[in-house]
Amino acid sequence: MSEFAPWLDRRHDLDSLDKLRAVYPAPEAPATLDKECDHVHPLYRPFIEAAPFCVLATRSPRGLDTSPRGDPAGRLVEVADAHTLLLPDRRGNNRIDSLRNVLHDPELALLFLIPGIGEALRVQGLGRISAAPDLLVRFEFEGKLPRSVLVVEVKRVFFQCARAIKRSGLWDPASRIERTSLPSTGAILQALSPRVDGAAYDAELEARQARTMY
Repeated sequence: MSEFAPWLDRRHDLDSLDKLRAVYPAPEAPATLDKECDHVHPLYRPFIEAAPFCVLATRSPRGLDTSPRGDPAGRLVEVADAHTLLLPDRRGNNRIDSLRNVLHDPELALLFLIPGIGEALRVQGLGRISAAPDLLVRFEFEGKLPRSVLVVEVKRVFFQCARAIKRSGLWDPASRIERTSLPSTGAILQALSPRVDGAAYDAELEARQARTMY
């Protein structure tokens, strides 16, 4: 008989706000709530402009989804004004999961990360997808245009403290692991699809990504 799995015992589920607050008392530090605002504050703007990477969270009929977004710092997202962010959609695999999700539900969230910085910046808002020619030209990079730009109407902005980054050692070089210690992309695809030759996929992957970066 297998050992009892404690997560199967639902008697201890925190399934109400009262139960949650019994474990997590209300914030005592005023700054915990006061750091939130409904626009891109001038002191939050540099964090967005310095970030080369963010995670985009959206919602689909099948549930929640997250997608990575990356570009050189200053090109990832443009702060059009205190209430508007512009996120170009660079070349990908054409699944367009996030864009389809925005059509279903415009609510979204962004988590901005800056290498070497412990704090993350969280943005929540509403998105719409634009293919306005002048807007696409605005985000030309290496001679390539994005196919669309996600226009984000900002609703909430606040920073996340550095505890999670510090606990994870995310920016600590000693925490880095070799890519070869994990299953290769080709091995994963071959296991899930009979149409993929994993070894051939891996052999061509770096060159293909370099050719199709933008």
